[in-house]
Amino acid sequence: MTNESKKYPLRIAKFIAQSGMASRRQAEKMILEKRVEVDGKIIDSAALNIDKESKIRVDGKEIHKQKRLRVWSFFKPNGVIVTSKDNENRKTIYDILPKNLENVISIGRLDINSEGLILLTNSGEFSRYLELPINDFERQYKVRVRGDININKVKLIEKGIMIDGVNYSKNKITIGKKTGVNSWLSITLNEGKNREIRKLFQHIDLSVNRLLRVSYGPFKLDDMKKGELREISSKFLRKKFETYFYL
Repeated sequence: MTNESKKYPLRIAKFIAQSGMASRRQAEKMILEKRVEVDGKIIDSAALNIDKESKIRVDGKEIHKQKRLRVWSFFKPNGVIVTSKDNENRKTIYDILPKNLENVISIGRLDINSEGLILLTNSGEFSRYLELPINDFERQYKVRVRGDININKVKLIEKGIMIDGVNYSKNKITIGKKTGVNSWLSITLNEGKNREIRKLFQHIDLSVNRLLRVSYGPFKLDDMKKGELREISSKFLRKKFETYFYL
């Protein structure tokens, strides 16, 4: 039996994610919207296994699994949003990226007022793998805040805390240099909820005025410039994600 055969039967949403068309969650939404055909029949449930011979179409177009995993690092500038479409017609990362990358998937997000490392991939399955908290990929941020830092309050949010009914997990915070009324801190998270860092610091009376993601798992921002894009080598991916390649 070949390695390819061992991967079947395969859930339909997982196959779509592996094609690079969408994340698994987006694939499930496409199925519910009746945009997916398996062997000529439209399906409306993601609870379906396919085999190696199945023909899959999305919006009438046949799709195939990606032959090679590709990943890029991108330095997202401030004022740009991480989405393919925006109802308010704001500038998105896809307005900056080369046209041949208009269908790549972002791994995690940064809000419009945050900047730094965004990862992009042609695999929705790999995106999901990096985003799942159970896989324990740390995200590190440098944060500039305004206000007086209280060490005891910092330790309080480091332990994990509930704010407005939302539970925020443990994190690591390092206090850096002070410049005038501002101070720099580093914070490391294992998952990122919506505007989590801003809410944590606001809870201890600190106002975030700059937020920069510098790493995500083994990927580093390093010396990249704003708006710069770099492809990650296959050698690096195989070395750092050996477990993933053999799942």
